[in-house]
Amino acid sequence: MRSIVFILIGVVFFISCRKDQPPVKSTFNGTITSGQRVFISCEGTFPQNKAAISLYDPTTGNVVEDIYRPNNNNQSLGDVCQSVYIHNNSLYGVVNNSNKVVVLDKETFQRTATISGLQSPRYFLPVSNSKAYVSDIYANAISVIDLSTNAKTGSIPCNGWTEEMALSYGKVFVCNIKRAYVYVINSISNVVTDSIYVGYGSSSIVKDKNEKLWVACSGDSAKSSLPCIVRIDPVSNVVEQSFTFSHYNDSPSNIKINGAGDKLYYLNSNVYGLDITASTLSFSPIVLQGNKVFYGIGINPNNEDIYVADAINYIQNGKVMIYDKQGTFKSSFSVGIIPGSIFFE
Repeated sequence: MRSIVFILIGVVFFISCRKDQPPVKSTFNGTITSGQRVFISCEGTFPQNKAAISLYDPTTGNVVEDIYRPNNNNQSLGDVCQSVYIHNNSLYGVVNNSNKVVVLDKETFQRTATISGLQSPRYFLPVSNSKAYVSDIYANAISVIDLSTNAKTGSIPCNGWTEEMALSYGKVFVCNIKRAYVYVINSISNVVTDSIYVGYGSSSIVKDKNEKLWVACSGDSAKSSLPCIVRIDPVSNVVEQSFTFSHYNDSPSNIKINGAGDKLYYLNSNVYGLDITASTLSFSPIVLQGNKVFYGIGINPNNEDIYVADAINYIQNGKVMIYDKQGTFKSSFSVGIIPGSIFFE
């Protein structure tokens, strides 16, 4: 959905700060079933039903640019695949503009169910083996999903554009782009029990090795709310630490954490890092954006490699570039159009 604005205003060109090797074009037509797998949600050009889920094998370098279409009678996944998630034996693809979550067998990639009744879904979070939540742009609510029937069974009122969520101590913490609060939901009763002031534009959230929650907020100049990254104690629901940016044109997003749970990575045009014990922000980028269009990142939990999604021009197939944790380029590979969310199995 984010790609709509960029398509309307045209392609943004950046001054190149570095060059890397050309992406590897996928020629692999098999199925990657063993070892570590990396899934990338690709929005596709809006509204042309070109959404896809790409698959990458870090061991062999094999890539499948679209795992859905060839395994589902050449059917389209839908329009704007926002995010992907694996839970138990299923792969969940959240297809925003098609108002659905598509459920796939995680090995065959064949569709097993479609969760409908959603307005404009964004992210999927299992809160137990039998229940999940789905955030939404327009619904002013979190949808409750029964995972045994793959059906929407209820809604939790939550005004505004809800984004990423995190589960901690039986509570679900919900980011909200249009509000200055992270909302807290009791995952048993499905009731909002608290709100935590963090600053406007919270979009992404991760949990560190100490169970602390980290939230990236883009800020809002009209409301005099500067961008920030905050740390929340999930027991007391209190902000323990806040890292505030100096300028409104900063926009921290896509906050991720390494496998050890002790270092954060996030996008602010470039890729930056932040140790969970740090007392100040680092303004030295790990990876420079240059003339690329950084649209999402993921951190390999096994070796801390940084995967960066490049939307290029929002029309042609995108690519994912891999850097080591020091920011040294390693390789790249082609994926579907407008890659964003990256999920490591």
